[in-house]
Amino acid sequence: MSLPGFDFQSRYFTHANGLKQHYIDQGQGSPVLMLHGNPSWSYYYRRMIAGLSKRHRCIVPDHIGMGWSDKPDDHHYAYRLQQRVADLDALCDHLIANEGLPDRGWTLIVHDWGGMIGFAHAVKHHARFSKLVVLNTGAFLNPKQLGLPFTLRLGRDSWLGAFLIRGFNAFARGAVRYGTLRKMDPAEKAALLSPYNSWANRISTARFVQDIPLRPEDPGYALVKETGEKLTVFANTPMQIHWGRHDFVFDDAFLAAFQRHFPNALTRVYEDAGHYVLEDAHERIVPAVTAFLGAD
Repeated sequence: MSLPGFDFQSRYFTHANGLKQHYIDQGQGSPVLMLHGNPSWSYYYRRMIAGLSKRHRCIVPDHIGMGWSDKPDDHHYAYRLQQRVADLDALCDHLIANEGLPDRGWTLIVHDWGGMIGFAHAVKHHARFSKLVVLNTGAFLNPKQLGLPFTLRLGRDSWLGAFLIRGFNAFARGAVRYGTLRKMDPAEKAALLSPYNSWANRISTARFVQDIPLRPEDPGYALVKETGEKLTVFANTPMQIHWGRHDFVFDDAFLAAFQRHFPNALTRVYEDAGHYVLEDAHERIVPAVTAFLGAD
């Protein structure tokens, strides 16, 4: 099918468990690691890759179960935050050991679940990252405690929600419809949805929702708590925050939490943008990030 704006070099990394993880490796220069969330994939960053790869080496993986990566069943993969972070650790170690990437001077760009995965990795390897870019995400415990929108609560805690996500692609379809304020081009909308074209291929979109940690007994809670407590290692790291104001999940409470953690970050709030902030405001965000990164 047509994937407008996505003519990039694809690579695959095989993990120790035999699963293949797809990633984009585009451009030359200092590394820029971009991490997507749920239910998107590396296609979400197409405009950022096009803008930054002129001066930087853009590394953009698809999480296992997402995009063009393998989509195993529950018997062959643990769809949990801890495993996501372990996958990222392994991929980055491979890139440094075998693909010529340095172990310093990286930029991290994160959106949605990419923030939690990316920051959990980054606090362990904080010397690796010299700049940070945050797009509608989280990296700490939910600032609203147990508060979740009804649609997420349905998908997280009920068989009906899981059935709607896997049977009708409700989560991904809802995201492209309600996650933007700008009307998306039909071909781009279809491209975002394309990896999730069957019950089997929607397993990860469901499991991500079910893995949202709210209580201490939830599997990812301790890791999220620990990551939030360690964000101080980036207190002096240059950071940009680009935030779509109309996000029904990552709303003003999450933005305020980031600003408390990083009061020196340059923050730009887009009143005409939603959760998929790069779809709504890429004309402003990509040039801003390009200038922020410079030529290093």
